[in-house]
This record gives sequence, structure tokens and C-alpha cells, in this order.
Amino acid sequence: MCLYTGASEKQKDLCLSSNDSNQRIVSGMRPTGRLHLGHLHGVLNNWVQLQHEYECFFFVADYHALTTNYEHSESIDQFSFETVVDWLAAGVNPGAATVFVQSKVPEHAELHLMLSMIAPLAWLERVPSYKDQQQKLHDRDLATYGFLGYPLLQAADILIYRAGRVPVGADQVAHVELTREIARRFNHVYGREPGFEEQAEAAVKKMGKKAARLYVELRREYQERGDAEALERARALLAEQQNLSIGDTERLFGYLEGSGRIILPEPQSMLAEQSKMPGLDGEKMSKSYNNTIGLREDPASVESKIRTMQTDPARVRRNDPGNPDNCPVFALHEVYSDDDVRQWATEGCKTAGIGCVDCKQPLIDSINSEQEIIRQRAVQFEDDPDLVHAVIAEGSEKARAVARETMEEVKAAVGIGGR
Repeated sequence: MCLYTGASEKQKDLCLSSNDSNQRIVSGMRPTGRLHLGHLHGVLNNWVQLQHEYECFFFVADYHALTTNYEHSESIDQFSFETVVDWLAAGVNPGAATVFVQSKVPEHAELHLMLSMIAPLAWLERVPSYKDQQQKLHDRDLATYGFLGYPLLQAADILIYRAGRVPVGADQVAHVELTREIARRFNHVYGREPGFEEQAEAAVKKMGKKAARLYVELRREYQERGDAEALERARALLAEQQNLSIGDTERLFGYLEGSGRIILPEPQSMLAEQSKMPGLDGEKMSKSYNNTIGLREDPASVESKIRTMQTDPARVRRNDPGNPDNCPVFALHEVYSDDDVRQWATEGCKTAGIGCVDCKQPLIDSINSEQEIIRQRAVQFEDDPDLVHAVIAEGSEKARAVARETMEEVKAAVGIGGR
């Protein structure tokens, strides 16, 4: 989706490959089997909204599943399938977003290899999650390049689509910052082609006298005074040019900002409001804690899980008052109940006006109501697996078409793969 509505097809292509990469989003998820309500409220609901506001690429990160589970890879394909079914059932629309599987777009791995040639080892070793995950997953063999280099593969996942925005939680910001550093280093090493300034100045002349004069003035305003408005006006001016090649346009974007040709745009973190979805024990919902409710769980199973949840230990008897702050059930009320129900549950708990069974019933109703819509959507995909495979195949081919264009420019900049 391009900000410049009414632009020609060429203008749209230029828009996406340069300053309006900000309208393109990439996000992925490892295949670990069927998803749960933590995924729905932490990620998927956000995706469903974003797909109508941006050009979105959502992928199953099956290569990433190998970084910590390479010895147990037999279920990855099936888990990838189940993950896509859950996405579609949650409301991700393949007509609005590109849905695909990472390994079906080999350019991810190809760009990862190219970036590994210029990525300093120290950059990878300092990523916060590197040592943190080694400590948490001490029972697995993580002394591999795949594990050390997975943040670089994440960088390739983003840069291969020239995505300007990456929706992440606060714990993932460091990975996006590494991606920015990698893009900056690549552009520095390969964007300063021989005769760059001469080629940029020649490209200015191709814009026509009026547009060229305005570009030069805006460039001066930005570089001499730091005028951000001048920078945006110059970017918009470039996006309107129909007689410039993509290469010339990228040169002029780089020339505008005082750098070389921008081959790989630097992405920005898009901090998502990821609510901490509480599990059945009050801790964060996670399969590793065995405290989840599945995205397509049977209604009777949902009811059984909520009914057997632990409550405030102070409420030993029905007439004992309790404290909602000490009750995992109330943590779910914070997610699923409106103000009236939360007030009812709070007062009833503190005064022993209601029992724990009464407090749980609105949650059972709300969760099953939410699940019913998802279960109904999932039926067509469960009954017709070929439909899911078709969505994956079509999305992967669409993603690959974009990825190929990036790799062509990357190879041309590096100076390999030519005729």
C-alpha cells in the first residue's frame, strides 16, 4: 500500500522500494503447534488490524524453529500448517496480507548468507537474548552457528522485503536495532559505488529543470539546516518522478541524506501493545508452563479448565472473603470482562457475596463466545487442507517475487551473479 494514491505503477514500485517502505510490515511466528489465547491477544489481533492499514507480510518462521530444535524437526511441517490454520481462523485475510512459509522463499536464506559476510561476530554475541536463551535452554545443544546467527536471519527476514516497520514487543527491539545496523553497514560497504556523486548529479538533471531545482534546494535545506520538512518534501518529489530508473531514484534518496545509494532501507520498531495474557495459573500463558487455552479448544474443555482454576487461597469456604489481586481468575477478568462485570466480581469476592464458581461463569461464557467465531472459521480449512496449502503456495510465490527483486539489487551492488 503506497501513501501516494493515484500514482502510476512505476511510482508505486519506487514508493515501496524507498522512503515509503514505512508502509510495509513484516512479522513472523515460529511453528510450535496449535496456538493459544496468548498468541491471539498478544499478536494475532494486532495483525488483523494492521493488515487493513499496511502492506503486510506474515510468515511461518520454520527455519527459525531449527535453531533450537534441529534434532526434533519431524513435526515442523505439520506445525506450520496448523499455525496457518490458526491465523486464518483468527481473521488474518490472505486477500489483505501475504501469508507464507519462510522456507518456501529461499531468498531469505540467500540474503542471510550475504549478510553473514559483513556481520561482525561481536554484534551477534552481544544480542541480549543470545546468552539469556543459552541459560534458559541449557538442556539443548546451542553451540551452533545457527543459534548464534538467528538474529541475522531475522534481519534477512525483514530486509528481504525492505520493510520499514516491524511490530515487536519491548524484548525484541534489540533485534530490530541489529537489523538497522546491518542495513547501515551493507549500504555503507556496497552503496558507495564508484562515481556515486557524479551519477547522482546526472540523475538530478533527468528530473527536469523545475523538479531538479526544487530537489537541490530541499537537499540544501535538509543538509545545512536539518529541516525535516524539507526532507519529506524531497522524498515526495522523488516518488513522483516517472522518468527515473529505480537505481537513479535510490541514488537520489541516498544523495539527499548524505549517504550512498540506499539498497536496504533501515526498519523501525513498531512497539505493539502486547497485553500479558495470563494463563490458568496467573503466570504468562505459555506452553512451557502448561497453562494454556487453545485457540480452537472444545467448549467443554474450556469450561473444565476454567472450573478447575485455582483461586485466592484465602477463600477456603464459600463465605470467606477474598482478594481479587491474589486470584488468577480475576487476571482473566481483566482481559475478558467489561467494567460492570469486573466491579461485580471484585465486590462479590471481597464481601463473599458470590462464590468462586459464580465468578468463573462469565469467563467461561466470554471465552467460549470468542472461540466460537474462531472455531467456525476454522471448519472450512480443517475440512479442506488443500485450501490452506493453496493459500501458502500463493502467498509464498507473491513473497518470493518481492524477495527476488531485492536479491537482484543486492547481488548487483555486491558485484556477483551477473551475466
